[in-house]
Amino acid sequence: MEDPEKKTEVVLLACGSFNPITNMHLRLFELAKDYFHETGKYKVIKGIISPVGDAYKKKGLISANHRVTMAKLATKNSDWVEVDDWESSQSEWLETLKVLRYHHQKLLSPGPTNSLQNAIPLTKPGRKRKQEPNRHDPVKKKNQSPDIKSVPQVKLLCGSDMLESFGIPNLWKLEDITEIVENHGLVCISRAGNNVQKFIYESDLLWRHKNNIHLVEEWITNDISSTKIRRALRRGQSIRYLVPDVVQAYIEKNNLYSPESEDRNAGVILAPLQKNTSDSKN
Repeated sequence: MEDPEKKTEVVLLACGSFNPITNMHLRLFELAKDYFHETGKYKVIKGIISPVGDAYKKKGLISANHRVTMAKLATKNSDWVEVDDWESSQSEWLETLKVLRYHHQKLLSPGPTNSLQNAIPLTKPGRKRKQEPNRHDPVKKKNQSPDIKSVPQVKLLCGSDMLESFGIPNLWKLEDITEIVENHGLVCISRAGNNVQKFIYESDLLWRHKNNIHLVEEWITNDISSTKIRRALRRGQSIRYLVPDVVQAYIEKNNLYSPESEDRNAGVILAPLQKNTSDSKN
């Protein structure tokens, strides 16, 4: 009989530009952790920050090396949030789903794993999984069951803007959204009074998997964004207390943000829009 005291272990994965990382990015992890622990059903064991690679081609996106370094400085004193540079080190842009698969695979088989081949789809325990072992080796299935259950769930941690970006044509593939919400799950931090619930209600796909979308209301509102940080820097204004002190010192030392850096990738179509538009035509 399953131990009612046993909690589901969760790893929170945040993907994004982190251009630069802000105090708000770090708060997302704390808010999500509090939410899960307050349910009494989950135990958050790790948070992972995965900065996007340069091939994403977002306007104003500075070098991944700088963005990863700043994220590592920001999390240096955290005992549970870490930075992973696998995604940012890839020569091509990677779909968020592949990053989720990669980190799930790492939990399945701890050890060095740096290949895209490891970014395989996660098969949810269900009909397909039951058929094969049942037919050949019921003992093996019984032995495997505790292992399957003990693997932590990797959930995508995001703000309401990422969830709502699911509605932007060609930014996400429908099958990717389906696999993310069905097999992994979303943790969306939204402000009180936000329209995220309405957005989920209006999407048949998201509504179908609404139990795997965790909405966390942010009652202590915080309107810090990387865009606003970069704007302040371009105008010579202070960003103290908006980013960790070590991040501010790194930005100043390397003179990272300027009108010139903000023009980087100007006029270039975002990598997912390029790829998904091209795929839809083929």
